[in-house]
Amino acid sequence: MDAADITLEASLYQQLDLDSIDAVDLVDLVIKLQQRTGRNIQPEAFKTVRTVDDVVNAIEGLIKS
Repeated sequence: MDAADITLEASLYQQLDLDSIDAVDLVDLVIKLQQRTGRNIQPEAFKTVRTVDDVVNAIEGLIKS
């Protein structure tokens, strides 16, 4: 994947070719974010992400809470 393709507007599924964030990937992401932020994160917070911006906003919301 070319780094230039990763923009805030990029669709995780269509433009970045991620078929879906399956349960294993979602749990892995949440665990890594918990380790980085020191916060308890519920996987449901990431079930609606569709773009890179959605991921950024979800993480910002978790850090601010």
